[in-house]
Formats: sequence, C-alpha cells, structure tokens
Amino acid sequence: MPYYYRLGSIPHKRHTQFRQADGSLYHEELMGIHGFAGIQSLLYHLHPPTQIDQIRVEHPVTLEFEDFGALRHRHLRTGKVSSQGDAIAARIPLLANADICISIAHPTEAMSYWYRFAHGDEVMFIHDGSGILESQYGSLRYRAGDYLVIPTGVIWRILPDAEVTQQMLVIEAQGHIEPPARYLNRYGQFLEHAPYNERDLRPPEALIPHDQVGEFEVRVKARDRITTYIYHHHPLDVVGWDGYLYPYALNIHDFEPVTGRIHQPPPVHQTFESAGFVICSFVPRLFDYHPLAIPAPYNHSNVDSDEVLYYAAGNFMSRKGIERSSMTVHPSGIPHGPHPGMYEGSIGKERTDELAVMIDTFRPLQLTQQATDIEDRQYSYSWMA
Repeated sequence: MPYYYRLGSIPHKRHTQFRQADGSLYHEELMGIHGFAGIQSLLYHLHPPTQIDQIRVEHPVTLEFEDFGALRHRHLRTGKVSSQGDAIAARIPLLANADICISIAHPTEAMSYWYRFAHGDEVMFIHDGSGILESQYGSLRYRAGDYLVIPTGVIWRILPDAEVTQQMLVIEAQGHIEPPARYLNRYGQFLEHAPYNERDLRPPEALIPHDQVGEFEVRVKARDRITTYIYHHHPLDVVGWDGYLYPYALNIHDFEPVTGRIHQPPPVHQTFESAGFVICSFVPRLFDYHPLAIPAPYNHSNVDSDEVLYYAAGNFMSRKGIERSSMTVHPSGIPHGPHPGMYEGSIGKERTDELAVMIDTFRPLQLTQQATDIEDRQYSYSWMA
C-alpha cells in the first residue's frame, strides 16, 4: 500500500468546518475501499462532487472472445498493431477473464474528457512515451518504464507530450492492485528485503484547483457500459487532500532484482498482486553464481495459472524469435520452458539485459478477435530442434 501523503490545504481536524475565503464551506469527500475498513483519502472540493448537470446516453462495452481452440502456447505480435485516438479510445483488448483485462494502446492524442473505472484498479505500463497523468489528486508526470497505478474511482486523463510516440500495456482489474503483502511489515512500511520501497513511489506532484464554469465531461465505466456525466463546474476542483489512496508511479528501472547462486523462481520478480493475478518485472540483473549454475529457467508447468509475458526491451535469455512488444501466452495444463539451445547456451553468461512484464492469472484467459488476428501460429512448434 502507498504511504501517507498530503497535498494542498486541509483543515487541522477531519470532518470539521473548513471554510473558503467567502465564508462558505469546502466540500469534504472520503474516497476509500473495503467499506471504510481499507485505505482511504479525504479530499476537499470547491463545489459538491455530487452536482451533475446532465447524464448522457450509455455506451455498452463488451468483449468478443474467440473459441480458444486447441490448448497451445501463443505468441501475439502486438508491435504490428497500430491504434490511434486518446488513451481510452486507443485500447485494444487482447486477453481477459473475470479478474482482469489486458490491452495494448498506442494513443496519438490527449483526452478531451476525464475517465473513471468503477469496478477496480488499473495499471498502465508505459513502454514508450511521456506526459502527464492528471487527476483530482493533482498532476503526475510519467515517462517510459513507469507503472501508473490508478485506484478505482479516481477521475483521470492522460495528456501525452506532443510528438512523442506513446505505447502502453494496460491492466484493468476487477478489484484492487497492491504491493505484495510479504514486502510490508505490520505497520504497512516496506521491509528491507522488498525490491522497491517508498522512495521509489512517485505520488502526484502538483495540485492546482480549477474553478471554471462550463461543460465538463466525465466518462464512467461500470456494469459493462460507459455513462457520460456532464458537470457545470470543473471536476478537478480539489484544494487539498491527505491519506493513503491516490494514483502513483513506479518505474520498472527502480525495481531491484533478487539474485542467488542458483536460478531464482518467478516470485522474486513479483511487483504487484491482486485477488486473481500477479504482476512481475524482469529487469537487467547478474546471473546465478554457483559454479555449475544454469541461468536460463528450467521447464515448468503452470498448474494453477496462465502466464503472459510482454517483452519490452533487450534479449530474453530463454526465447528465440521474440520481437520488441511481443506477448507470449503460456496456458495452464501444458509445460513450457526455454527454446532449444537457450538452456545450454546460458551457461557461463554473467548477466542479462532483458526488460519484460509478466502477468500470471489464476483463472484461464480468453483471447479476443484482435488477439487471434496478430497471432504467430507457428509459435507452438518453436521448441522443435
């Protein structure tokens, strides 16, 4: 969980009178999870956040899945897909189950509206690009390699830097995404063995209350549809807030790898966890130093999970024929492992420069039509010598 943070002006005591210059009250809003028993933040608005001027037509949001067909490993060549529009319109969903939806996006323009997902948290891995994540908590500048963690209920939009290529891996959860519990002590502080800590988390940097009057659009995704709300006052009118619930960034290059004398299992790469999946980071690191070590991973069966790997940069030590932005899907039920020659070829190597994001789901994933359109159908046979 993120640490306590505050930004802007707040009163000395919670739930007490906090007045504006004209004598009227600021409007307090509690945003929290788990029914007042989880982490939360208190925000103070210039205007009531409940004042909605119009509610416009709802747009259904449905995914069309393909028949999974024969159980086999998949290679999705996402680098060959181009998308356009803003950070929401550019999303192309590829894989999903009841807990998660995995998409890619190559946005080409700024969002002219704000967005809120009502059923869970989102993580956007910024493969390429830079810009600003804007929310009622303030502005947060992002850069390549960032995980942007956006809690459910946050109103946000992406404002990309002009003329900078944007490429994102988007993870939408039906629930919450948090640092692994084993990285935290009973007070919520990161432990010494954690691969990242509070210094690596970047909260919003600047809070600028907006007091404009006009027509401001907020789109809310909930119950398999998007509802558009029109506000008379600017939705980002917060003058101050404090708490533990807010969007933040963690750069993958700030993740410190765990190494050992022999090959370390995938959980050492774990970065976030959710009820139905985990997210892991593979970063440049020294290889195992036992004199007889085999650095490449051993063959293994995903007994309880589907494994998705998104290849961001470098040379992945166990794979051939993988491109930048490749995505592999290794479903539960059959083993997978290094390609021929990669196991033996890793012996004696001192380090790897790979950069990848792994998502392990605990329920089977389904593929969308967009995924099967970019599938390398020969990948299942790539283990033949």
